[in-house]
Amino acid sequence: METTVKWMDGAMFVGESGSGHSVVMDGPEDLGGRNLGPRPMEMLLLGTGGCAMYDVMSMLQKSRQDVRDCRVEMQAERADAVPAVFTKLNMHFVVSGTGLKESHVKRAVELSAEKYCSASIMLGAAGVELTHSYEVVDSEAG
Repeated sequence: METTVKWMDGAMFVGESGSGHSVVMDGPEDLGGRNLGPRPMEMLLLGTGGCAMYDVMSMLQKSRQDVRDCRVEMQAERADAVPAVFTKLNMHFVVSGTGLKESHVKRAVELSAEKYCSASIMLGAAGVELTHSYEVVDSEAG
């Protein structure tokens, strides 16, 4: 896997993935940025959430669950000192659908956390205190 991150000006950078996609990252104005994109540490959280969501949705689709909506709400804490690494991360999955089996959702979240999500497992190995939770919301078929 390869990426390139290019400095634009101030605290703004453009990252280009090996698959050809670009994303702007920027800092707040008080740190020389223009606030035109997420912070690099926010990108790390977004990537972790995307990694876990991919796992969970893949497993729920394979088990033929009628998922209508799914999101992962993440709350992270960082150290007060430099480097301001993540110290805690909670990932709360909210899965909506019709006739969802809670056991399938629970198992998908557990497998992502313990076996499949490279990003969150890597953060855990680095000492981040990870917690996972979920809720199932029954929605009307429509």
